[in-house]
Amino acid sequence: MRNILMTVMMIVVMLVLFNTIISDNATGTRSRIQSQGTSANTQIGNLVP
Repeated sequence: MRNILMTVMMIVVMLVLFNTIISDNATGTRSRIQSQGTSANTQIGNLVP
């Protein structure tokens, strides 16, 4: 029973960490990647052939 409880608690901790580090809309990794991708697309669009 204790092993099951520890496993469930570790899964909950990992979900919380994922939501705060990766998925956070303001400062998460996803938003940083999206903003840098938008910046790269803008720079590519501004190139003059």
